[in-house]
Amino acid sequence: MARRWIEIRSYNLKPGTRQAFHDLFTREALPMLARWKVEVVCAGGSPHDDVSYFLIRAYDSVAHRDSSQDAFYGSDEWRKGPREAILAFIESYTSVMLEVDEATLQDLRRTGSGSRDLS
Repeated sequence: MARRWIEIRSYNLKPGTRQAFHDLFTREALPMLARWKVEVVCAGGSPHDDVSYFLIRAYDSVAHRDSSQDAFYGSDEWRKGPREAILAFIESYTSVMLEVDEATLQDLRRTGSGSRDLS
């Protein structure tokens, strides 16, 4: 069975900004990530508090992740687009990489499908 890599990025947002971050992220960043062929598995607010937000992206390898992120975050579209507005909401973030099988990836898609809605 094919193995994939997922990156789980956890953001700590400034208090009281998660809904505004989510709105901006879904309106600006998600379509941009799709245009750059970045595979977003799911994203949304964490239920354990009101300042945490997560983004899970899938890659073929760690090298694929590195080249994809270098291209995306180095692009004029990102740097001259929503970058500053999005970064203004973020206190800190961390990322971890995990190797998963396709079934796990599909389960994450299913269980995370409702996580985009914060209301």
